[in-house]
Amino acid sequence: MLLALDAGNTNITIGAFEGRDLVCQWRLRTVHDQTADEWGILLHNLFSPAGLDIGKVDGIIISSVVPPIDSTLAFMTQRYFHTDAMFVGPGTNIGLKIRYDNPNEVGADRLVNGVAGFYKYGGPCVVVDMGTTINFDCISGEGEYLGGAIAVGIGISINALFSKTARLPKVDFRPPNDVIGTNTVASIQSGLYFGAIGMIDGILERVIDKLGCSTKAIATGGQAHMIVEGSRYLKIYDEHLTLQGLQMIWERNHPA
Repeated sequence: MLLALDAGNTNITIGAFEGRDLVCQWRLRTVHDQTADEWGILLHNLFSPAGLDIGKVDGIIISSVVPPIDSTLAFMTQRYFHTDAMFVGPGTNIGLKIRYDNPNEVGADRLVNGVAGFYKYGGPCVVVDMGTTINFDCISGEGEYLGGAIAVGIGISINALFSKTARLPKVDFRPPNDVIGTNTVASIQSGLYFGAIGMIDGILERVIDKLGCSTKAIATGGQAHMIVEGSRYLKIYDEHLTLQGLQMIWERNHPA
């Protein structure tokens, strides 16, 4: 069994694979000061209710954009799983040529999404990952990771709006009933929702103009399913894209 961990700034997503099948997944908060023992006990407690045998885990792959927790996760895998985790980085064999000016600057999650987007849907493609930031990752038809764009995430926008204003309430992100809000909450939700879609579609329009009209646009991440409902360009929603990308990279590097 393969354990795949995608450690982001806000959440860490964990998936258990039997072969290529994702049999279970969990989403936890990214806690910077959590110890290796706490991570190990937490993972053990996740497996039992799911009816999975944690003793069958014989491989672990990690994509992390949170360097302070990397050493903790590495120690946890050694102590509780008796194996060294594989961390995805610019030197990892991912099956894509990296055309970034400095490959060391590319976040591991962006590379993983690029792999999954290209090998699941073909190229050219652009993956839009909606997490703490909104990442646009572009892959050519020849399997080259070209780069992309990084924009402010929806959660950051909500928190900034609430913290920088005296009278505006903090609201949930959801599709509004109408673009014209008739109360303060509805007005904020309209601005957040249609503002996010406008930004995303505006970037996608330019990316598709550059890569060609056959470019596939794939959405993943927290609020992606809601954005796809209103987007002109995002028609594919793939909830497990990042975890599946991790499984693909593991398989490429462990062909046996």
